Amino acid sequence: MNSDHSSIDGVEAHRLVGARQCPSPNCNERPPGQAPELVVIHCISLPPGRFGSGDVDRLFTNCLDPERHPDYPELCAMQVSAHLLVDRRGECTQFVPFDLRAWHAGVSSWQGRPGCNDYSIGIELEGADDVPYEEAQYRTLARVIRALWAAYPTLGRNALAGHSEIAPGRKTDPGPAFDWARLRELLA
Repeated sequence: MNSDHSSIDGVEAHRLVGARQCPSPNCNERPPGQAPELVVIHCISLPPGRFGSGDVDRLFTNCLDPERHPDYPELCAMQVSAHLLVDRRGECTQFVPFDLRAWHAGVSSWQGRPGCNDYSIGIELEGADDVPYEEAQYRTLARVIRALWAAYPTLGRNALAGHSEIAPGRKTDPGPAFDWARLRELLA
């Protein structure tokens, strides 16, 4: 992708045009007739606090080597995915088509409604709760959200939540380093 990520150009067949595709087996069908209604922002780094290892791809595709880091044996037993990952350069990888349920939210509730995986799109940012995110990530995230709004009218303009909001007490991401005001400014 080029530096302004202009190759992100909408959604076709439930895939983000311009995103690298890396299919994850960790997904299944949404409930019948269920369209996306919520975007959930997460953060992830593997090993924790390190970026660019490629291990997030391996985690989401069940190929993570448990010998690479002391935290990995426990992670290897999990089957998790997100729809998208935005890396530190602002480049986007899609793991799950938007019409399928990615396994990103776990036990969760939004506005009193449980089971967020059923009706949400999960976007991981390569990062850590307390490490500032890159401007390229905010720009790409805003382009992605605008493309999702255009493709899925069921996504409300205010239907954005952090993982910490839908799983309070259990999750903290995207953390205090995430600048919600900056994202909203780019979406305006």
